[in-house]
Amino acid sequence: MSITKPGERKLQILQALAGMLENPKGEKITTAALAAKIDVSEATLYRHFASKAQMFEGLIEFIESTIFGLINQITVQDKEGLSQAHNISMMLLSFAERNPGMTRVLIGDALVNEDERLQVRMNHLMDRLELAYKQCLRQAAVLGQIPEAEIAIRSNLLVTFVLGRWQRFAKTGFKALPTEHAPTQLAVLL
Repeated sequence: MSITKPGERKLQILQALAGMLENPKGEKITTAALAAKIDVSEATLYRHFASKAQMFEGLIEFIESTIFGLINQITVQDKEGLSQAHNISMMLLSFAERNPGMTRVLIGDALVNEDERLQVRMNHLMDRLELAYKQCLRQAAVLGQIPEAEIAIRSNLLVTFVLGRWQRFAKTGFKALPTEHAPTQLAVLL
């Protein structure tokens, strides 16, 4: 019997959950199936997480910290607003492509029949993404690249575009890649 370091089992549980979410059929995930996947008891799961909702919250925290950490890097490295918006969009699409299970969390698909606070949290994440786009597009407006009156409209359009690409990726069983033709499409949107 191997001994796991503190935090390792928790990470293993979250990785297994994300892996199970990669099933294109999108079947409901039970704690029994999750426990069987990593060969532990359900009691072991509950020693690390009080509920399945907390497991999903762990995935959402990972998604948030990764995405917003990368957005911060993009805005620090690139000072041009339209370029920031383009790079953020490509990062979001690439993140989904590399993490199909997490894409199902991002679009709320994996959260159906789960605690409603999880979907509220994902809605808040989308609001934060739209705000990040607004900040980029404000810089573009200051440089005269877009009219100031279009900042909110374009920000919403970019979030909707990304969300649509994520949705299509998940609904096609992860076959329609979110990044396919995205640079050209973003050039039209921006």
